[in-house]
Amino acid sequence: MERFEVSILGREYSMACSTEEKPQLLAAVRHVDVLMQRIQGTGKVSSNERIAVMAALQIAGELLAMKAPDGPLGGLAVGDFKRRIEDMNSLLDDALSGQEKLL
Repeated sequence: MERFEVSILGREYSMACSTEEKPQLLAAVRHVDVLMQRIQGTGKVSSNERIAVMAALQIAGELLAMKAPDGPLGGLAVGDFKRRIEDMNSLLDDALSGQEKLL
């Protein structure tokens, strides 16, 4: 494990990860810091907690909008994929509960 310090919105945080994971973690820190600075710069949100929540929501939106690579699910957004799985689980639950009633 490698320990190092990062700065997010002017505040220092101690981090630890493997050497292989460090570049990805540092990229994530930069992304979060840029988003939080942008939100703070609008002047509409003042507390760091609210700024962090707004940044987290933006990142979650980015994640859910990401498209799957080429292949059987190519072009399908992660959020759409998640909804389809939830719909299939609901159908399976309904079918199983219908089977239980027949027994």
